[in-house]
Amino acid sequence: MNRNFGKWFLTRVKKAIIDYNMIENGDKIAIGVSGGKDSSALLFILDLLRKYSPWKFDIIAVNVDLGWEMDLTPVIDFCRQRNIPFEMVKTDIARVVFDIRKEPNPCSLCSRMRRGALDSAAVALGCNKVALAHHADDLIETLFLNLIFTGRFETFEPKTYMSRKNVTLIRPLIYLSEKTVKSIARSQNLPVIESPCPASGTTKREEMGKLLDQMDQIFPKARENILAAIKRRDFFRLNNSPHEKAE
Repeated sequence: MNRNFGKWFLTRVKKAIIDYNMIENGDKIAIGVSGGKDSSALLFILDLLRKYSPWKFDIIAVNVDLGWEMDLTPVIDFCRQRNIPFEMVKTDIARVVFDIRKEPNPCSLCSRMRRGALDSAAVALGCNKVALAHHADDLIETLFLNLIFTGRFETFEPKTYMSRKNVTLIRPLIYLSEKTVKSIARSQNLPVIESPCPASGTTKREEMGKLLDQMDQIFPKARENILAAIKRRDFFRLNNSPHEKAE
């Protein structure tokens, strides 16, 4: 790993953790791992931090199997090489969402069901925190999705305590752009598995990402300035945003 590159992204992640007190000594953190670039980058970064930061915590990779045919061997091997425990939670979420419910907009229901399965698994594994791989672009996209589709100027919280499960949800990558996450995954040769979901590539979130790309072409600092506004602590209002992205 290039030392300067590593310092760049780890500094941003550490700042997010400190700003929102995401990690404390003694934590046991379940990391939601889907096989995508974002969750693989989160797994890689938290593994670095548990080894080379002042925080003393444990991590466990948790995959919620939706019922698709996916070969997660590269992710499992990655975890084994780094002595990271790996757990897979079998579900029939895909069948419920696409075959039984036949949801015209499947992402919302799938997100809720995945989160529920992940949170329950975390509790069963003795974890007190759950880490999701949402980054800065997810934060901004959620803001605009809520603004346009629900009329609310809100996005998700960097840290949320879920009293019903007695676990805390954290998002350590919120100060990293998607471009940085892609660079980490590419430069570190992290395992990235293509999603078999039939809705992939056609979601409102992906359309919003394209809209923000167009905005960036006209105003090059658009994303940067929007993120700066969102970072203000008094901005966050809603713990469970209707357009929250699961990972």
